[in-house]
Amino acid sequence: MAETMNSIHDVSKKYEENMEILKKQLGIGKSYDMALREFEIGGKKAALIFVDGLINDIPIVEIMQNFANLSREEIVPQTLHKLVSRYVTYVKALPTDKLEDVISKVLAGFLALVVDGMPEIILIEARKYPARGPEEPDIERVVRGSRDGFTETILFNTALIRRRLRDPRLRIELLTAGARSKTDICVAYIEDVANPDLVNTIKTRIKDIKIDGLPMAEKSVEEFITTGNWNPLPQVRYTERPDVAAIHLLEGHVLIIVDTSPSIMIAPATYFHHLQHAEEYRQNSTVGAYLRWIRFIGVFVSIFIVPLWFLVAKQSQLLPASLKFIGPSKIAKVPLIWQFITAEIGLDLLRMSAIHTPSPLATALGLIAAFMLGEVAIGVGLFNPEVILYMAISAVGTFSTPSYELGMVNRLFRFGLLILTGILGLSGFLLGVAGIILLLVFTRPFGIPYLWPLIPFNAKAMKAILLRSPVPVHNTRPSILKPQDRSRQPSYSTARKPLARKNSASGSGNEGGGPAQEKPGNRSKNARRGR
Repeated sequence: MAETMNSIHDVSKKYEENMEILKKQLGIGKSYDMALREFEIGGKKAALIFVDGLINDIPIVEIMQNFANLSREEIVPQTLHKLVSRYVTYVKALPTDKLEDVISKVLAGFLALVVDGMPEIILIEARKYPARGPEEPDIERVVRGSRDGFTETILFNTALIRRRLRDPRLRIELLTAGARSKTDICVAYIEDVANPDLVNTIKTRIKDIKIDGLPMAEKSVEEFITTGNWNPLPQVRYTERPDVAAIHLLEGHVLIIVDTSPSIMIAPATYFHHLQHAEEYRQNSTVGAYLRWIRFIGVFVSIFIVPLWFLVAKQSQLLPASLKFIGPSKIAKVPLIWQFITAEIGLDLLRMSAIHTPSPLATALGLIAAFMLGEVAIGVGLFNPEVILYMAISAVGTFSTPSYELGMVNRLFRFGLLILTGILGLSGFLLGVAGIILLLVFTRPFGIPYLWPLIPFNAKAMKAILLRSPVPVHNTRPSILKPQDRSRQPSYSTARKPLARKNSASGSGNEGGGPAQEKPGNRSKNARRGR
């Protein structure tokens, strides 16, 4: 099809020539959803071409009513100009002289108006995709906060972001990838905040995507714009929450929005970005810091508690006498290493079963797993009770990881540590930990160190990671992103002039809507002070 598309000529003034090509390329008459409505405008042959199901019916009715009683004198001369300016009563109507553009736009949901004797075809933006309303995401739920989430419709998603950021410098650029799928991809960033090199890198990588289609949407795009190798670490952060997407834009990140996907990519992302959750910022800063530390502990436990217990159970001499109770009192019929391997595989099978099980039966599945399988395995002596206990604790830690992708990677880390510990004992455990650290250190999504601000160390940024600072204190953008504007407080140049004159006259010194207690000197110091 690509070769045929390249051989398509420009729009002809002859109605029959245009219709012959369009009917052949779009499969009109073969595909039941390709609609063609032929009629006359002032004695001239005309046609509307569209995909049934992707357009709004109202514009078609309005256009047909406007054309119904037109005479030839009303549309000639300058037929194109008169049709667009007077009779096509819809906001977006653009003429094109490229048949290739007509074909791609019709397949994207546009109306194509073809008129005899006109050297251009009018494309009318009348799309209405099948869509669901914004709903709260299942993965990123919060106790308090907004309940709207991204949907599969790209226009809805950009509107949800615009609603939260009314900055005229917010740019949402539309690109297309996939020779057959023609997938719409938006790159969103704040023009005077985001690093231009980062923005250009992402746009260039999207433009360089060479594949026939992207039906898996955002995941396929991620593998093209990142390294695309076997590194399991997630190099972009996914979110289905508009508030999370908006706050990352303000920090200097770039969003990649792919049509048909409710998940938006945030680039670049470090390891610590995957440990943040909106709930921390919907609570008091002290409570948020507590929740963050509990989450850190849960992630640490999900990776290390099972291999550590297995290590001390295998080499009890590593434990002091006061902690000997930690090891198993007796070994079951199955060796410990095989108990853990079976339990790990069993947990993943249960997770997949829960995904494929209808919601009314999910509770029954959990009861079967908890009581029948676990209890029976312990009762017949196949499993040690401690194995079930520590695997359950590890599973809880995994589910407390905000990022689903990072939780899956942590499972792999835990499984690898178990295997190495079972083969080499303490040396295998230390070797596995060293391998994990090296993988984290040498991963650099979009040139950003994955462990920043721990490696390389940045004290101020690390403090912001460990403690959920109050919002008024959290007033600088991450320096590792190299934002153009480091300060998150309004500067005098961007302040509203009427407000500035009023404050100047009153002598308050509180220009640009900033905190009244902050002096200009302190603000400039904060702008120089970076995370």
